[in-house]
Amino acid sequence: MQEIPLEELITKGEMSKLPFDMTLAERIRWQLELQEDAKEYLFSIGQPLVYKKNGQMIAEHADGRIIVIR
Repeated sequence: MQEIPLEELITKGEMSKLPFDMTLAERIRWQLELQEDAKEYLFSIGQPLVYKKNGQMIAEHADGRIIVIR
């Protein structure tokens, strides 16, 4: 069995435009896309999205459940 080096399994993306070259609208859209990508990734590995809202810690699950942690 041949072992594949870890470097060949990892890909790195490149941004087409750096954040300091973006307009305000582009930066806002980029930040929203990052948040959605993180949420999708967490759900894909079976983890909830945890965030703070109105002073409370919230766990949002892929099935739509929202649980107040504290």
